[in-house]
Amino acid sequence: MTIRKKIDNVLEYILIALMSILVLDVLWQVFSRYILGAPSSFTDELAGYLLIWVGLLGSAYVAGKNEHLAIDLLLQKMTGAKKKRLQLFINMIVAVFALSVMFIGGTWLVYTRFHLEVSSAALGLPLGYVYLVLPLSGALIIYYAIDNSLSQ
Repeated sequence: MTIRKKIDNVLEYILIALMSILVLDVLWQVFSRYILGAPSSFTDELAGYLLIWVGLLGSAYVAGKNEHLAIDLLLQKMTGAKKKRLQLFINMIVAVFALSVMFIGGTWLVYTRFHLEVSSAALGLPLGYVYLVLPLSGALIIYYAIDNSLSQ
């Protein structure tokens, strides 16, 4: 099994686990609000944080599968060497974005949240853990962009 397959499998299991927790969290929120008449205080915040993690890790996963949203009209019309060069250019742009915004910016955000000791209101969770998904998904997207470029 290749490294890419291992990363894909781990990412799949993490996403399945996060989505399962998210579904249970929302079900508990609905049950506690409408059946028990006493809404749970932490479920709304937890659902928001889980959505952040699912969204960003999911975007890295689909980037690895080359199934992310794209306007590829020009790419579809090209063939041969021109198509490969354009795909390489697109992968470079994706990698530069992921490096500058998600990895470097995300690392700075995580560092400042931990350094300033910012915690969430309901869960009391240090927000650095919530934002840790930014550099993680950025690194994954960079890896996938490089791997996609090399495997053309």
